[in-house]
Amino acid sequence: MSGKRIVTKKSKRDELVEVAQKLFYQHGFRVTGIDTILAQSGVAKRTLYNHFKSKDELIIAALNKRDEEFMAMIKALVDKYEKVQRGKPAYARILAYFDALSEWFNSEKFNGCMFINASAEYPRKTDPIHVVCANHKRFILQYITELISGIECRHPEEVACQLSLLSDGAIVSAHTANLANAAEMAKKTAVIILDAYQD
Repeated sequence: MSGKRIVTKKSKRDELVEVAQKLFYQHGFRVTGIDTILAQSGVAKRTLYNHFKSKDELIIAALNKRDEEFMAMIKALVDKYEKVQRGKPAYARILAYFDALSEWFNSEKFNGCMFINASAEYPRKTDPIHVVCANHKRFILQYITELISGIECRHPEEVACQLSLLSDGAIVSAHTANLANAAEMAKKTAVIILDAYQD
């Protein structure tokens, strides 16, 4: 068997979405023009419109890609940090989630939550871009619900909602207020919330 690594060439669509995602995350959605995306991706305008009927469709594709990548990143980091948790074993996975946020916040690539940013630029709740953002937040809530599923507590749905709010608050504080320890503070608050709902 050959030891050569097989490299799969990206399609023009994938290149467009990847470059668009990076630019939207760094600079915002409305301010980032199609011409800038085309220049950085090296893709012709005709090719872009063969794949996407509008800039909004490209934004949605970039957000969907970000959702997949973000969830994969967070889940991998939770698995990593769960192994080093101390204290209450039942809390290990949800506390690892806040450690995962901390690593993300303190990485060079952190520029806030792409979905919070997008929903602020497209605030109408029925806007397809806003809908994608709302769906991502529902996925996060579902994931947090999974992380606390092994904890015996009253009103688990309410607890999950509170932890989701805490998560978003930490993201905004880390990005807007440059609060370096936002995730650590949120983690301490998470323990207080979980303890308060114990039987």
